[in-house]
Amino acid sequence: MNTLEVTEKDLFQTTFASHQQAAKRLRAEPVSKRKERLNSLRMWVKNNRPAIHAAMHADFGKNPVEVDAIEIFHVLSEIKLAIENLDQWTAAKKIDAPLTMFGTRSFIQYEPKGVCLIVSPWNYPFSLAVGPLVSALSAGNSVVIKPSELTPHVSALIKTLVSEIFEPGVVSVFEGDANVATSLLRLPFDHIFFTGSPAVGKIVMRAAAENLASVTLELGGKSPTIVTGSANLHDAAERIAVAKFVNNGQTCVAPDYVLVEEKVTERFIELLNQQVKKRFANNGNFENSPNYCRIVNERHFQRLNELLQDALNNGAKLELGGKVDQASRFFHPVVLTQVTADSRMMEEEIFGPVLPVIAYKNLDTVIDLINSKPKPLALYLFTRKTQDKKRVLRETSAGAVCINDSAIHFLHNRLPFGGVSNSGMGKSHGHYGFLAFSHEKPVLQQKQGFTSVKLLYPPYTAVTKKIMDWFLKMF
Repeated sequence: MNTLEVTEKDLFQTTFASHQQAAKRLRAEPVSKRKERLNSLRMWVKNNRPAIHAAMHADFGKNPVEVDAIEIFHVLSEIKLAIENLDQWTAAKKIDAPLTMFGTRSFIQYEPKGVCLIVSPWNYPFSLAVGPLVSALSAGNSVVIKPSELTPHVSALIKTLVSEIFEPGVVSVFEGDANVATSLLRLPFDHIFFTGSPAVGKIVMRAAAENLASVTLELGGKSPTIVTGSANLHDAAERIAVAKFVNNGQTCVAPDYVLVEEKVTERFIELLNQQVKKRFANNGNFENSPNYCRIVNERHFQRLNELLQDALNNGAKLELGGKVDQASRFFHPVVLTQVTADSRMMEEEIFGPVLPVIAYKNLDTVIDLINSKPKPLALYLFTRKTQDKKRVLRETSAGAVCINDSAIHFLHNRLPFGGVSNSGMGKSHGHYGFLAFSHEKPVLQQKQGFTSVKLLYPPYTAVTKKIMDWFLKMF
């Protein structure tokens, strides 16, 4: 092992030790101190909006209004909700005693889990790092953040943020590649919050198991969209276009494929193409549009291009497309029909600006197709029929469902956000994020002298048996 490796190992361990010490101090701090930190974070974000815009543009070519609408809004709304509700969230919750526990008093005390690791992704690199940080700080934890190396400008900005407003041991940032993440995952964190792919989520969960750390896994999956013949097609086309092609399709809750009732498929595609051009093109041109950003790097660009070529080679029809440019990572919006079930595009999460549209004849086929795939992070249904809504909700499983819209549930911070099975475990945002980083500690206080439980103490006599018989008849 060389000197550099030893130095890095020592740095990880020394930093982690300082966080363990800080965690003990944070546990005993008043809630007002947590609010102070959150308010400092809020002011930093507000005062550094131009810097956040610049970093996002450098990594993605992203419009500052889009950064405000998704990245900054999400973080500020999480902070505001936490500050306004922390007293209520942290208050002990009284639990009523059953008859068998007569004489006791019980409550749940919310305590911080301790030292937490946040491993954040590259697609929304600011909000998906700082949003979980808000929840972790609200719960009173010490935090280490590992931002994505694929968005270096935003990662550097997050490190600057942390160094400017948090004292050592409260929040630290480790930049670097997968080797840094691997080294951090070897440390005995109390909780790990990971956002990324199911494949990497499995690696994180295995590492967490070595230290019996709890995890929140925000993963992805092929989120389906259903458009029935009764839907308002204009609304559906507009909302699907925005949810799919914002951030160049690099969104974990973006519609991955659209299932459209056969009788309205042609009209839907026509409206969808119109909306994509209206929302993201500049006088019909996407390449010079300030509203259409870029693929994060050449590796992901190449992966998308391979998925597209595989689909086209297997008979897919191009309904919307154009030139792509690997050097600038520009990928023209693509809409496809006649995509075969065995194409890579229908097996892998697309995570880019390519949208397959599949015609269907009846809802049975749609539900069977969705249920044949791993459970998605989100499912979207556009319909006017109540029976369609009830049936899809009852017969399918997904992390979340939006009816007559797409992806906006992510910004609703009073709803839990998270997946199910292959698309994740645990919830985040608002109160649910606070709970993810908290241990709900049950406390039972027994009164002095006689208690009902004492009736069941040994030695077990005929009287004890009669009392037990009477108790069991209650259940």
